[in-house]
Amino acid sequence: MPIRPTSTSPAAATAPVSQRAVNAFSALLESRTGQQISAYRSWRIDTALKPLMRARGLDTLDQLAAALLETGDRYLSDQIVDALLNGETSFFREAPVFDLIVEAVAGLETRQRRVRIWCAGCSTGQEPLSLAMLFAERAEERGTPMPDIVATDVSEAALARTRAGRYTQFEIQRGLPIRRMMRWFDAVGNDWAAKHELLRAMTVRSHNLAADAPLPGMFDIVLCRNVLLYLDPQTKTEVFARFAAALRPGGLLVLGAGETVIGQTDAFAPSRDLRGLYERVDGATGAAAG
Repeated sequence: MPIRPTSTSPAAATAPVSQRAVNAFSALLESRTGQQISAYRSWRIDTALKPLMRARGLDTLDQLAAALLETGDRYLSDQIVDALLNGETSFFREAPVFDLIVEAVAGLETRQRRVRIWCAGCSTGQEPLSLAMLFAERAEERGTPMPDIVATDVSEAALARTRAGRYTQFEIQRGLPIRRMMRWFDAVGNDWAAKHELLRAMTVRSHNLAADAPLPGMFDIVLCRNVLLYLDPQTKTEVFARFAAALRPGGLLVLGAGETVIGQTDAFAPSRDLRGLYERVDGATGAAAG
């Protein structure tokens, strides 16, 4: 029988979280995803986990940590990891980046093969759907082929939402112009659902950047934005190597605005033609890709 939520007492609401609880949650996230919660971001534990705590009828985060440590409940650990992951995203986030990707794909289309794009750490799907919209519109206007878009994430909850392509009114308005919203989404109650032709344009898969081998096949472009920020230096180096192994020679890596390859890997260098993107260095094989 599920535990009924209870009202949290004022004393419990203000009770400090023990270091044991913080360590338990941080260790779980790092072991499952490679992501770290730094000291200055420890406030996220309290903010992210309180809804789960309340849903389970627990008064404190220490009780939630005890349930995690004492029961080994896999479903609970999945819920905690999903809650702690930073799933911040929106449609056409950092819009100029998408213009660069379109330009890059246009240059690759002359090679007489289908362009492949990997959206790593896709969260709830707004990034790969933004790409699908751009290239579907381009296909309608110019008759150009659709790229093969593969979207991955470590969170099964995020992947379920990506596959469903269903968003709240607040989510749909973040970065998505009305014209595109009306063209590519249908109103379903209070939500908006992506049209099936858009969802069919992408493949959605579970993938752990910190632990899994690169996806099969070779890609022309990898997008991994605002994920590496949360990885330790060693894990970050290994992820760069896996991306290099997954990319064709000269393939492009797209990072977030606050991320760079400079001083962190020899597998990539700033693109000579597309400022802000990074090229796989000839000869880079991704030695840590396995």
